[in-house]
Amino acid sequence: MHPQHSDPEERPASPPAPVLTAGQAGDLRADLEASGWSVDAVAALLGPVAEAALRRELRLPALRVLRAALDRAEGRAPSPAVVLTALFMLGEPVPGAALDTAWPNTGAAGAAAIGLVTAPDATGLVRPLVDLRPHEAHDDAGPVRWWVASDVGELVSGRALAPDHVLGIGGAGLTLAALTPRAPVGSALDLGCGCGIQTLYLLRHAEHVTATDISARALAFTAFNTALAGADPRRLELLGGSFLEPVAGRAFDLIATNPPFVITPPAVRRAGLALMEYRDAGGPVLPGLLPGLGEHLSPGGTAVMLGNWEHRRGQDWRERVAAWLPDDVDAWVVQREAQDPVEYAAMWLRDGGTTVERDPAAFEGALGAWIADFEARGVEAVGMGYLIMHRPRTRRETWRLLEEVDTRPAGPLGAHVLTVLEASGRLVAMSDQEVADLHPVVAPDVTEERHLLPGQTEPTVILIRQGGGFARVLRAGTALTALVEVADGELSVGQVATALAALTGADDRALRAELVAATRELARMGIVRV
Repeated sequence: MHPQHSDPEERPASPPAPVLTAGQAGDLRADLEASGWSVDAVAALLGPVAEAALRRELRLPALRVLRAALDRAEGRAPSPAVVLTALFMLGEPVPGAALDTAWPNTGAAGAAAIGLVTAPDATGLVRPLVDLRPHEAHDDAGPVRWWVASDVGELVSGRALAPDHVLGIGGAGLTLAALTPRAPVGSALDLGCGCGIQTLYLLRHAEHVTATDISARALAFTAFNTALAGADPRRLELLGGSFLEPVAGRAFDLIATNPPFVITPPAVRRAGLALMEYRDAGGPVLPGLLPGLGEHLSPGGTAVMLGNWEHRRGQDWRERVAAWLPDDVDAWVVQREAQDPVEYAAMWLRDGGTTVERDPAAFEGALGAWIADFEARGVEAVGMGYLIMHRPRTRRETWRLLEEVDTRPAGPLGAHVLTVLEASGRLVAMSDQEVADLHPVVAPDVTEERHLLPGQTEPTVILIRQGGGFARVLRAGTALTALVEVADGELSVGQVATALAALTGADDRALRAELVAATRELARMGIVRV
């Protein structure tokens, strides 16, 4: 075996996390607001080619643009957007004097005191100690812009990530933010807060937010980012500890969590791969976390989370995941994709900065251990997706849905999640006769698509398309098409079945059962409202 990055120079100790006093937070926030440093400003500065390259983790094109801009500004102050993007997003040293100009209230000395940059060197240059970048959102509360700090990434440092690395805003964090319902709530829990991006979103619509993490460094970044955003400290509670331990005996109206769900076998640790706090828990997470999560939901409370699960040879993944779900809550599990073992292991190795280009022996040693473990345990793939749980307000039968959805969501899913939970909770308590008495209304984002062979007047294929939610596409038969086409609230499901049976000669009872089942499914999907 080849230990990975055993040289201490390859995994240097992380610098202290930045710390803000109230006064420093106000000055820095004023500087950032006045700087004009926004997502759009960065895009305009870099241009489409360099910006697209940076999203693909190619740093050089953006560096060339910014170095040219800094060179053109020689003898005069470069724009704040140039200075801040070069320094904090790309790790390029800049003159301390340029930072003084970009941040007149804070200055280079103030930024160094906070822990954002190094003190100026002999040539007057400062270097970043954190990654800092603008992030913008728009929800029911209106538009907002934050500047979010995290640890410097591998793209800038050129090294594998430290075990206590605090990740910035990535794809998984944005996915969870888009999945989380944004209705006003009294209490919310950000379980495993990391840099605090979910906490920032939750503070927009929760009266009080509790953020927890096993990493003291992550809690420090959350404290920094919420202070910089101007959050009222009386509405925020930061607690250290593992998973649900810090909130024992407490319940919340909303829980959002992106837990360290990566399935990293012990054999890979023995091959030298360090445990990364932001993604690894030292063992499977969901089997231990899910059974107890329901106890922390208030009546009417919802939990949304991301997760991974193994596909074992000879077992449906749904059986495996369903066994972890508590009995007294509604549960909806959506598998978005499944990766083969090699694809999965290679992705997470690269995620932590272990690449075949930098260290072939370490990469191949860890990859081989990962694959061998999966083979020995019969793991044929790893599924990735969403888990949503809801505690009913009153005692009733709970419902379960575990499904695979590979369509691309049309936008944020939070409102759709609430629609599905409400409709599914209502329908599970209704008899078939009660469903037959409902008067469904088709959702305004639903369209119908018909495919005809040349010269034919009757369609060979009818597709029902959902514009919002998961943007599902259903291949519809005659009965389903008729139900959707006349669903304007005038006719009940039973009346549609009776009319359709009279037109087609079909058995009325069988058709009624078919449309009742279809109504349950369409309402759950958000295609009709009941």
